[in-house]
Amino acid sequence: MRKTQLVAATLGAVMAMTGIASAHGPSRLKTEQSVVLDATPAEVWEVIGQFDDMSWHPAVASTAMTPEGAAADVPDESTRVLTLAAEGDPTITEQLMAIDDDKMSYKYMITEVDTAVLPVTNYSSTLMVKDKDGQAEVTWKGGFYRGFPNNDPPAELNDDAAIAGVDGIYKAGLDALAERFGKAE
Repeated sequence: MRKTQLVAATLGAVMAMTGIASAHGPSRLKTEQSVVLDATPAEVWEVIGQFDDMSWHPAVASTAMTPEGAAADVPDESTRVLTLAAEGDPTITEQLMAIDDDKMSYKYMITEVDTAVLPVTNYSSTLMVKDKDGQAEVTWKGGFYRGFPNNDPPAELNDDAAIAGVDGIYKAGLDALAERFGKAE
């Protein structure tokens, strides 16, 4: 192979790899928020630890288990439908993945949501309460992909919109708990 052919082949390979590298899809996003409340962990867990009751969150108008009457504490089987307090009564369907009352923690995933309501896909989250010097530290963390799976997403489905949407849900819930229990000094 001549030197010019070798250079051309190498340059072609580099350009092909560059195209492949820039063609990858979105990266998994993560966010986490927490608050320390002026209450015991047990008091807070009693309010937020029931998978079938999201009445403590201001964005949730109602929670229903599906099918009706289904257990609320069986990982991989318990499914809740949250009806949001928003125009059109949008819903989010979530499945319990794990629950540990002793550790005051549960993990769930969204199985169905309109990206116009929450601009995410493949969302899973953990809500937990820990003891912090006798007070309740509530941590809500999640991992997800943006609402648009391909390159060049529209603004309402990009990474920033996905993070802002999830952060907004977490903040509203944690703020409601702080209002209910008081924030620790």
